[in-house]
Amino acid sequence: MAFELFVALRYLLARRKQAFISLISLISTLGVAVGVMALVIALALMTGLQRELRDRILGSSAHVYVWKTGGIEDYQAEVVALRAIEGVVGAGPAVLGKALISTAQADAFISLKGVDPALEASVTDIQRAMQSGSIEALIPSSEEELPGILIGRNLAAQLGVGTGDTATVLSPQGTLSPMGMIPRTRRVRIAGVYTLGLYEFDAAYGFVSLEFGERLLGKAAPDLIELRVADIDEAPAISERIPAALGIEYVSQDWSDINQALFSALWLEKMAISITIALIVMVAALNIVASLVLLVMEKSRDIAILKTMGTSSRRVMTIFMLQGLVIGVAGTAVGAVGGLALCWVFDHYRLIQIPMDVYQVSYVPFVVQPFDFAIVILSAILICFLATIYPSRQASRLDPVQALRYE
Repeated sequence: MAFELFVALRYLLARRKQAFISLISLISTLGVAVGVMALVIALALMTGLQRELRDRILGSSAHVYVWKTGGIEDYQAEVVALRAIEGVVGAGPAVLGKALISTAQADAFISLKGVDPALEASVTDIQRAMQSGSIEALIPSSEEELPGILIGRNLAAQLGVGTGDTATVLSPQGTLSPMGMIPRTRRVRIAGVYTLGLYEFDAAYGFVSLEFGERLLGKAAPDLIELRVADIDEAPAISERIPAALGIEYVSQDWSDINQALFSALWLEKMAISITIALIVMVAALNIVASLVLLVMEKSRDIAILKTMGTSSRRVMTIFMLQGLVIGVAGTAVGAVGGLALCWVFDHYRLIQIPMDVYQVSYVPFVVQPFDFAIVILSAILICFLATIYPSRQASRLDPVQALRYE
């Protein structure tokens, strides 16, 4: 063991009359540990919430949206052309509108989405999210059967219906008659109930077949083509390549543009929380300064003796810097391990439940990213190191003659 480290450890483990200084060192270590633990948990909370929202949004909706100036005449040909673009793994048409769905128990306004059942499974997670029924059941099996509609779990509970029940859908796009504009009203069959995990979709969306959606909403063609890409981080680049590859009449927008406000707010909140909690580590670093200053005052005689025996000022400075670093590293290690353990417990047992209609998720997930974890550890150790500079320099500048004069 190096001489400087040996002396630093002896001072940290001081007994008898130096017990007070050891207590301050212990409090400093605990302060660093609490700060690091809080910072790890806060970053894991915000990262988990961002990732959970992102995954649910991308599972419920497309990654890239494509419109065409003049309308989409042959969506099958458009799907083939868009699927040929590198990085695109799924494509499907969609027609969008608003409607009122009614049952004997309740009424609800919904966002109506007409899709091609054969293609929609390649664009969203609707097929895997089905609790009952299937997306193929949207198309009637016979002329006598009513058109189908898929609704979310929350909407089904609100309306008091299940798979196989019937409801009435009223569209604001009406039909012109001698009596004026008459809203389109159609009876529909609940073809299935899904749960995409995003409250916005589970409580306010209804999926119908593309043909039925066009008739109900009074449209002659799909509004847009939705795409799914292999790598969501490449969605902006793929979106920019579409007009260059297919022509300037194509307009595209990716998921990051559409949800930019949400994720920007989450990122800003993450940074604000991180800076606020990082102050705890800085307060602990001030405790390190105080403990080292007291130690230098207590050990002035020892420092003088070491210097008279030939110990250089640089080695004396190293002794006290190592002492501060030992406190910082020990506190950081304890805090990091404790933070990881608590994040695992909170995430595994889903201990923090939140209202789903407000936050879109039912519980707070905790995800520790290696990069964030490394930044927390390195920052804590750096802060603790900077806190050792002033008292260590004061110890190295101590004059042995003055220190021993009154001994």
